Amino acid sequence: MNIKILDSWLREFLQAKATPKQISQNLSLTSVSIERIQAYKKDFIYDIEVTTNRPDLASVSGIAREASAVLPQFGIDAKYTPPSLSKPKDIKEKTKVTIVNDKTIVNRVCAVAMEVTVKPPPDKITERLLTSDIRSLNNLIDITNYVMRTIGHPTHVFDLDKIGKQTVIIRPSKKGEKIKTLDKKEYILPGGDIIAEDGNGEIIDLLGIMGLANSVVSESTKRILFFLDNNNPSHLRKTSMTLGIRSDAVALNEKGVDPELAMDAFLFGIDLYKKFADAKIISEIIDIYPNKPRLKTISVSKEKIDAVIGIPVSLKTSLEILGNLGFKTKTSGKNIFVIVPSYREKDIAIEEDLIEEIARVYGYHNIPSVLPKISVPKTPALEKNEFFWERRFKEALKYWGFTETYTYSMVSEDLYEGPIEQAVTIKNPLSTDWIYMRKTLVPSLLSVLKENSNRDEVKLFELANVYTKKEHDLPKETLSLAGVIRKPSLSFFEVKGIIEQLLHNAGIDNLSFKKSDSVPGADILIGTAHTGSIEVLDDEVVNFELNFEEIVTHATLKKIYKPIYKYPPVIEDIAIIISEDVPTNEIREEILKQSSLIEDVSLLDTFENTRTFHILYQNPEKNLTSKDIEPIRTKILAALTEKFGAKLKE
Repeated sequence: MNIKILDSWLREFLQAKATPKQISQNLSLTSVSIERIQAYKKDFIYDIEVTTNRPDLASVSGIAREASAVLPQFGIDAKYTPPSLSKPKDIKEKTKVTIVNDKTIVNRVCAVAMEVTVKPPPDKITERLLTSDIRSLNNLIDITNYVMRTIGHPTHVFDLDKIGKQTVIIRPSKKGEKIKTLDKKEYILPGGDIIAEDGNGEIIDLLGIMGLANSVVSESTKRILFFLDNNNPSHLRKTSMTLGIRSDAVALNEKGVDPELAMDAFLFGIDLYKKFADAKIISEIIDIYPNKPRLKTISVSKEKIDAVIGIPVSLKTSLEILGNLGFKTKTSGKNIFVIVPSYREKDIAIEEDLIEEIARVYGYHNIPSVLPKISVPKTPALEKNEFFWERRFKEALKYWGFTETYTYSMVSEDLYEGPIEQAVTIKNPLSTDWIYMRKTLVPSLLSVLKENSNRDEVKLFELANVYTKKEHDLPKETLSLAGVIRKPSLSFFEVKGIIEQLLHNAGIDNLSFKKSDSVPGADILIGTAHTGSIEVLDDEVVNFELNFEEIVTHATLKKIYKPIYKYPPVIEDIAIIISEDVPTNEIREEILKQSSLIEDVSLLDTFENTRTFHILYQNPEKNLTSKDIEPIRTKILAALTEKFGAKLKE
């Protein structure tokens, strides 16, 4: 989240001679990122990005405390002055206010009733809120926003006379209950939301998120209930996202605001109401605090600090940095024992977290850059490395003119291929188009192809997971490589050649293709393992899909080298008449079986029921003659006749 604060506001809690530019640069180097400084009248506005794990920095006082720890590391003296707070005493008039809390959802509740006067807020508060992008409404509401931005804990104000029986009962909502927020929008609650109702059963607040229209203060308000609640952040996050309600308060609350900060914010707010709303306290100050954080102690040695950071950091420097950040420390020898403050309880858990605090404030720029010692893995280690083969296959396809695409893993019923009851179904789909997890990449690629209908030639591929349903278990995820080609006069054999070359580059030669029984095209096998398929859609579009995980199990970088033969080969072409149903690969394998002198066999030509094979004979020890070749040829023809009913074409 981002917050904006004025430099003059920050200086109320930070005593330092640093310029706004120095504060910006030094904090950005070590802590929060100050994205820009904007001149404003005689002042400056800081635009600050606060990371999710540091809600303690989403306030003026939090930034001041952080700056007081950082600036000394840059040679600038700095001191943090916390807000001056005091608890009111001698409350004579007593109006009874009843608060009933549910400790399972709310950690702390603070409340007090006050008589007030509604009037315009002072210019200083209005200006500070407006420059923080917070709308100014009236003094009663503006004070709650001012407290939130100054101290870092959201607060709320009710019109006390609109609360039946002056009672606030905190409970989880029931499914179907209706509310109208102060911006006049109506919502139906899903259930389990943190709400407050009055003594008459009417809901008066959606705690930690937004107030409701039926209890909001107005120009006629005479008495208020100043109210602060520290809630379970997961409940707030769920409610906010379900209902689509976002506000500065929920952006803070869902990150887990420190409950110890609640009383500071509460007392600060009471003081502001006295100053700017002529407030008079008319009830006891209520503080219900069932869930106090347990402060943790973490120890870390100087040896570990130096080893992780990479340079020696003095014990004195480490203690100074941690102390300025609000950690309580003590030492025993060269060990530091640290009590983590409640506002860092959620992001400081182990000794490495403490070392990170020391390192960042010390300054990463002060730590020399040293390349880590690495060992280059031996080549065989790459053979089963999926990422290595991913890159190798992607680069090959890129150089062959393919474009890599990224499509959604979720598909609609129209795009799902196969029986829909076998699909992996998403319980909470984002839309009706994203209900099922796909079991093949091809339909998604064909959709992309359709969107590029204005181009004559398109080559696309995608490498991504597909999903198979498993009973009583998580779905099986399989990495798949798919491609689709569209071009005029495209043949099956062109795509077959691409697959052969892809797998040959991965050291896979025991590849075969079997005519598909279900669609025009072929099944792809490595040995006996089914690895994928080629599908011919028409004379312009052909697609393929491969089980990439299966490919990786067979892929190898090992090469087998043969000496160059001294003696030339003998080459001859044999044309045979054979049924079109017999796969070419089976014919080729049968020819190769007939003699060790047959070095290679390839299909040269096809015409109707005739196929011509190009056969290469070679002997590493002597020249081959016609007498050597003739018995091999006879054996080949006999084997093809016996197994496939083939005949030699005269």
